[in-house]
Amino acid sequence: MSSLLTRDEYQNLADSLPLPTNAVIDGKARAAQSGETFETVNPATGQVIARIASCGEADVDLAVEKARLAFESGTWSRAHPSERKRVLRRLVKLMERNVHELAVLETLESGKPIYDVSTIDIPEALHCLEWHAEATDKLYGQTSPSGDDVVSLIVRQPVGVVACVLPWNFPILMLAWKIGPALATGNSVIVKPAEQTNMSTLRIAELAHEAGLPPGVLQIVTGPGEITGKALGMHPDIDMVAFTGSTDVGRKFLEYSARSNLKRIVLECGGKNPCIVLDDAENLDVVAQHVTQAVFWNMGENCSSNSRLIVHEKIKDRLVETVLHKLKEWPLGEPLDPGNRLGAIVSKEQFDRIMGYIKKGRSEGAKIVTGGNAHKHGKGYFIEPTVFDDVTPQMTIAREEIFGPVLSVIKVASADEAVRVANDTQYGLAASIFTANLGKAHRIARDIRAGTVTINCYGEGDITTPFGGFKLSGFGGRDKSLHAHDQYTELKTIWADISDPKVSRAVD
Repeated sequence: MSSLLTRDEYQNLADSLPLPTNAVIDGKARAAQSGETFETVNPATGQVIARIASCGEADVDLAVEKARLAFESGTWSRAHPSERKRVLRRLVKLMERNVHELAVLETLESGKPIYDVSTIDIPEALHCLEWHAEATDKLYGQTSPSGDDVVSLIVRQPVGVVACVLPWNFPILMLAWKIGPALATGNSVIVKPAEQTNMSTLRIAELAHEAGLPPGVLQIVTGPGEITGKALGMHPDIDMVAFTGSTDVGRKFLEYSARSNLKRIVLECGGKNPCIVLDDAENLDVVAQHVTQAVFWNMGENCSSNSRLIVHEKIKDRLVETVLHKLKEWPLGEPLDPGNRLGAIVSKEQFDRIMGYIKKGRSEGAKIVTGGNAHKHGKGYFIEPTVFDDVTPQMTIAREEIFGPVLSVIKVASADEAVRVANDTQYGLAASIFTANLGKAHRIARDIRAGTVTINCYGEGDITTPFGGFKLSGFGGRDKSLHAHDQYTELKTIWADISDPKVSRAVD
């Protein structure tokens, strides 16, 4: 993939790019039938970039109709797995050729540093799509041990029409996590991007049709969650919704399912993730590097952000000091400048929400050791990376998901106390443990109620490992790995009696 461009090269590209603004339905870019649009804003400047089609129920109905027709026609759902693989791999190649364009579109709408989009998000998205494409013709069915008189086949078939509802924090990567396994298994997919971040998804849909994806197999409906998202959740001819976003909105999709056709729901929701650092942790410089990455990557707008640093009292002060030193490696500023590691908060609404939590932390007695203020950079929405010390587990900033560049440091006296504090949350998405005692690390990993637990590092595994949460962090399935293919398929038993009718059999 191409190397990073300069800030001026990215800006010139941003100034000259054609901006996709219409929904993609049945292989064509379409305005909303109502003619309504909504603004998409550059959070680094506060300025309107474009107006996006605001799809309503009529547009969702049309997309579902076209998706169902495509599914029933079999052009994709019954295509040979090797053909689906070929098309998905061609999509990857087209995305590679347009990588700078996609990176700029994503950065303009999300405020994400283009360094992260270009070096992390897009490479991982491409790897995800290629990996699922390669798996397409390598998944086998089963037979059951039902005796010589029966052939019992256990096969998987695509669910049908799948709606994927995306978050605004990782638009391209979360699109890949959803459509990779959903398309590989033969479904027709309707994607609703977050209101704040539409353009990179719309562009990828254009590339998908150029790659050979049949009309109706991948469609994009843009619009507000309370209208477009609800229409998808309530639609009686959608078979499944896969959602990544807040727990509150995830609950709504479960309600929509109950009120409509009991469609399958898969949720990946919020997190208040702990990072446990015990007093025997080796090399605090390395630990601090992981801690900093875990909470400030993507400005903390990350469901797997380790926003609670639960650290043994013997090393707490040294570790906090080292974290503050590491923050020098995280310059904040214009997202299109590849020298910056921290960009803009995605919206004024999210900016105000984060600043409200910072104010709440102060009022409840936590001590700010760095940050805590809005960063003055034009008219954009920037917040300094913020570290709170002297946080107790009962404080609001230790219990609620902030989704911003805010770290809460909680002091503990033992490993047992660390585990109790780590599990004292309604969430259970991810966690990290740092200790030199590998046996202790594995025991703690089993005790922590979270879907992914890393030892002596921060991360989410790789494409081969499932990702999702316990408790309020997840429901119904997992992203990534072959397990993701399971949730986009229906399990079917085909039972054939092959007994010889001339041979009598004993009856139980």
